[in-house]
Amino acid sequence: MMIHEITEKVGKHKKRKRIGRGPGSGTGKTAARGHKGAGSRSGWSGSQNPGFEGGQMPYFRRIPKRGFNNARFAKNFAIINLHSIEERFDSGAEVNPEMLVKVGLLPDTNTPVKILGSGELTKKVSVAAHKFSESARTKIEQAGGACTLIS
Repeated sequence: MMIHEITEKVGKHKKRKRIGRGPGSGTGKTAARGHKGAGSRSGWSGSQNPGFEGGQMPYFRRIPKRGFNNARFAKNFAIINLHSIEERFDSGAEVNPEMLVKVGLLPDTNTPVKILGSGELTKKVSVAAHKFSESARTKIEQAGGACTLIS
């Protein structure tokens, strides 16, 4: 290959390594897995947990664990801002989790929804959600809309 033959397409796609295709391939016999041990066995990738460190005491078990962690008890909300309601809904619309999924603002209706007051709201919409920030509630009511809490 000469320097004038090099383009952006040359070398863009590297051929995959074909493993276990005989001794002439360079990766035959053990198929680049080595001899014996868990790594050479089939189904190995699913049998070890991600924190396994080869018999060494894992990092997570080495560090001390003290105090309180709220991760177990925290309620995670899907957050929707007013500016996204403004651009996706017409005046007089009913905004609820099902409608938010329909317009693509939520992936599903399993997580509770909290409406935040970022952005301006000029349309009169009635919003049903699990929580509202104070600024969102006042902006929705100033625009003539209504806020409904879902329990």
